[in-house]
Amino acid sequence: MKKINLLFALGISLGIASCNNGSEKSAAAETKDTATSVTNEPAKTGPTLPMDVITIYHTVKDYNQWRPGFDTDSVARLASGLSFVAVEKSADKPNDVKIVLAPSDMAKAKAFIADPRLKDVMDKLGVISKPVVNFWSIIRYNTENQKTGGARLEIVHKVKDFDAWVKVFDAEGPATRAANGMNDLVLGRGVNEPNMVHIVFDVTNMAKAKSRLAEIKKKKLMEDAGVVGSPTITFYNDASK
Repeated sequence: MKKINLLFALGISLGIASCNNGSEKSAAAETKDTATSVTNEPAKTGPTLPMDVITIYHTVKDYNQWRPGFDTDSVARLASGLSFVAVEKSADKPNDVKIVLAPSDMAKAKAFIADPRLKDVMDKLGVISKPVVNFWSIIRYNTENQKTGGARLEIVHKVKDFDAWVKVFDAEGPATRAANGMNDLVLGRGVNEPNMVHIVFDVTNMAKAKSRLAEIKKKKLMEDAGVVGSPTITFYNDASK
């Protein structure tokens, strides 16, 4: 999936809970074949915060062939305490997939993901890249900005100090970001590395959003807000239904 590296702390508002100490790589949440297909439903509105989520990124040979198998596997995921939150496809590479799951028991979820059997299942479903798994603690979730089938912008980066960074982020304010085509959707930080930041926006105007990202990069606003290294920026299309 095409990821534009540039993060921004101040000027931009993106955040999604950061990854678990970089990212844990392992098998994606897809399991044994079952005969019954189960329909996934978006997460309910108004979740209790903070809430843990797991993001899984991988590439498949053919999304349309992979998706039915993923949906069928929901029974096995639920048995391991993993609830469906979302599936998103890269805007530039639709076979690059992002899966978001909510664990009821983190230990069980990690055991499920680490199970060697999953690799065989993923191979059968056409997964052709090594999955990247991140663990986040979501501290803000603006469900009123969540539109099924809409465009998303995800930004992940590390900061020197999360509390200092979020003050800059809040000083900019959601109204400024909305005026630039980005409505705040999710803000999170890494479960194991709390200075990793994960931001997700609902994109209402792609041209304005990309222009704002370019402006932030040019003015080095990320550095001023304490962002460390190059952020990872990715545009997705929601495919939860």
